[in-house]
Amino acid sequence: MRFQELADASKAVAATRGRLEKIAILAAILKKAAPDEVRIVVAFLSGALLQGRIGIGWSLVAQMRAVEPAREPSLELREVNQAFEQAAALKGAGITRARMQILTGLFSRATAGEQDFLVRLMSGELRQGAVEGVLAEAVAKAAGASGTAVREAAMMCGDLGEVACAALFEGVGGLSKYSIQMFRPVEPMLATPAESVEEALASFGEAAFELKLDGARVQVHKAGDEVRVFSRALRDVTTAVPEAVEAVRRLPARELILDGEVLALQYNGTPLPFQETMRRFGRRLDVERLRVELPLTAFFFDCLYVDGRVLTASPQRDRSAALAEVAGALAVPHRVTNDRAAASEFFEMAIASGHEGLMAKSLDAPYAAGSRGSSWLKIKRVRTLELVVLAAEWGSGRRKGWLSNLHLGARDARRGGFVMLGKTFKGMTDELLAWQTGALLEREVRRDGHIVYVRPELVVEVRFNDLQESPQYPGGLALRFARVKGYRPDKTAQQADTLETLQEIYSAATGREAPALRG
Repeated sequence: MRFQELADASKAVAATRGRLEKIAILAAILKKAAPDEVRIVVAFLSGALLQGRIGIGWSLVAQMRAVEPAREPSLELREVNQAFEQAAALKGAGITRARMQILTGLFSRATAGEQDFLVRLMSGELRQGAVEGVLAEAVAKAAGASGTAVREAAMMCGDLGEVACAALFEGVGGLSKYSIQMFRPVEPMLATPAESVEEALASFGEAAFELKLDGARVQVHKAGDEVRVFSRALRDVTTAVPEAVEAVRRLPARELILDGEVLALQYNGTPLPFQETMRRFGRRLDVERLRVELPLTAFFFDCLYVDGRVLTASPQRDRSAALAEVAGALAVPHRVTNDRAAASEFFEMAIASGHEGLMAKSLDAPYAAGSRGSSWLKIKRVRTLELVVLAAEWGSGRRKGWLSNLHLGARDARRGGFVMLGKTFKGMTDELLAWQTGALLEREVRRDGHIVYVRPELVVEVRFNDLQESPQYPGGLALRFARVKGYRPDKTAQQADTLETLQEIYSAATGREAPALRG
């Protein structure tokens, strides 16, 4: 496939507002792709590289704008991906010059339209509305499969590109292999914020309430003596958490897949801040030393598989029973009740114990891998959101020389991209400001006076009091009294909270319909 065809399809999708029209354009380009091109097409149209981050910063990409474009298209899609593979494989001295040579060679063969696509792809600015849900529907349309079957397969596989290959070239039957499998992690089920235990009981009638832990999400797979641990992002982190490995290895079941969290506890059993737990997941780890200084404890709140039984389609009550049987003391404390007083008492106990609050779960709900629905609700004393940093402003006074005032955005799940909700410089220590400045400058894409715009990659957890209508921002909403709680390196921008979530919070709090998104 010519790379120009993909760039043209991306431009057409960006220019089209209708979801069905977007799906049709994407399905058409997927049908044209050869078997070894499909994963590249899906990745590029998702705004990602198959190789992940390859060390090409914005300054290098910006220099490519000066390269004279080709008059006629000649690049093949495979050649573009191969260039990224070469850049990712570089090591040692002279790496910057070598990357420059690779990119210059690539851009010199690209037309103006192809160059524009490449710049936006490498800088994280490919906002065209081809979000994963739309791409999944396009895969289904191209393969003649149901959207549900493709989405479920993608949930279990964790790689829509791989699922697309199976659907397009093996037929609908090829999706059947993406059932749950040992040592292949599935996307975690996610929760939606709720105001109170009363709201949860109004939604569910009777609910399973459990402690809302502020740790690192893990999924643990066990087959005999082999135990492997995966992060929220499905990365293998087994070596970083030997405590979890040993704890699960001791459990009686021969085969297990458990969903839970690991967290660092103080001597009295109360949890340490999330940032302390995340020290155990750094790039350069002295695991044995950290294990002594900062031991982790594993807790589990769901059982997805046990000794040949797949439980993801089973209701929460059955999975909770299986978890209690196989995990014993490792299961997160929980209570099943329809009584407001009992649920409120449990919430107060959770807060007093240093936890964030409670999770409330529908007893009838299956495990919806990768979904953030209304079957799981998270109830916290102080409302928090996980938002994406879009830009930052240079500080003054004590903060002079640091990027401090953050521009915060929620994910636009319907149209793609992010919607700004406000700014904050509160809640930051000098240490955080120093780290934040370096991390943001690494992601810089452009400047406008004292504002540095960055690739939308960093997720920050923000406390706030409430939401108010605001004509200043395109989402029509703004955060009130926002403060930074901490960064979430375990989450990607695509796992941040959505504008729809904020609109629901606003409507629930005010009884009014949230303002419509402008533009």
